[in-house]
Amino acid sequence: MYSIYSYGQMLADTPRMEAYSAALRATVKPGSVVLDLGCGPGVFALLACKLGARRVYAIEPDAVIELARQAAVVNGFAERIEFYQGFSTEITLPEPADIVVSDLRGMLPWFQQHIPSIIDARNRLLTTGGTLIPQRDVLWAAVVDVPDRYGEIVGPWERGDLNLSAAKGVATSTFRKARISPEQLLVAPACGTKIDYNQIQSPDFRAEISWQAERSGTAHGFSLWFDSELVDDIGFSNNPNAPELIYGNALFLFPHPVEITQGDRIDLRLSADFISDNYVWRWNTTFLSAGDLQTKASFTQSTFFGVPLSAAQLRKQAATYKPTLDQKGQIKSFILNSMTGDKSLEEIATRLVEYFPKHYSDWKVALNDVTAVSLEFGQ
Repeated sequence: MYSIYSYGQMLADTPRMEAYSAALRATVKPGSVVLDLGCGPGVFALLACKLGARRVYAIEPDAVIELARQAAVVNGFAERIEFYQGFSTEITLPEPADIVVSDLRGMLPWFQQHIPSIIDARNRLLTTGGTLIPQRDVLWAAVVDVPDRYGEIVGPWERGDLNLSAAKGVATSTFRKARISPEQLLVAPACGTKIDYNQIQSPDFRAEISWQAERSGTAHGFSLWFDSELVDDIGFSNNPNAPELIYGNALFLFPHPVEITQGDRIDLRLSADFISDNYVWRWNTTFLSAGDLQTKASFTQSTFFGVPLSAAQLRKQAATYKPTLDQKGQIKSFILNSMTGDKSLEEIATRLVEYFPKHYSDWKVALNDVTAVSLEFGQ
């Protein structure tokens, strides 16, 4: 869930907003039906109405949709925008859309439900021959020399008096937002893959990239960014030479810096697998010296190792584990089983105190837990 501050930062991202506005102007015609996928505060939906859309369907799972509803009223578009709070994959529209517009990315297009939602919307909610915005994203990668950012992330775990290598391994098993400058590139950017949203079928991807070092330096990691084509000849890029955008650049760090010489070869095998509503990234990097191609360093990394897991957590995830409910689970189960449509939240909270008197002092305290379950699962 984004904060209102974050949504404000997105609106203040001029290159992004100008590109999306231009894409809508190029595609929305009087009488168009538009789907704003992940509408947030509803700006794209409002712009589509201003451009003459007959009907706009705006879908958003979070409570910010209430701000979008209010904006529709005060801008005079309430009769033309139909709002749905929920996930688009669970919603059916009364008619197919001529245009589906979305910006569900994070730092990279492989972010949470972005690609699965686009695939589903294209297959179910878009008319035959309709327009997707964006149409394509192109991934770029480069090895970078970023001592300050590396020191900020890894430095605290490199004390001379203590061995904190386990924490350092976790710190270098994920990626961070960064702003890479052209001077920090050790290689020429290489294209990793292209996403054609009109054709893509799988949220996963694989890429194999090779570079030859253009200059000597210290390789601390590699950076990823993307170019986006919203519609033909309209788009934006967050590459290091372009104006900084809200997305930033993704920085993947190596376990330790590698000194490279001009002409060295760097091979990267990169993958992202969509698992349990998010991505597990893997990157294997090999450094080969110029001339004799001897291996200077080789790393195998994954975001799987980017979250510390205790032995107890691992045991509970084993396929052979036979779980029982702890008290917290028993309470949630009790609340869920009580939501049969004939009891108020207060009645459920009162019964909760009766069944779990050692956990709750009175029904008002229990009501907090009941309300939380109602918000997540109630209808």
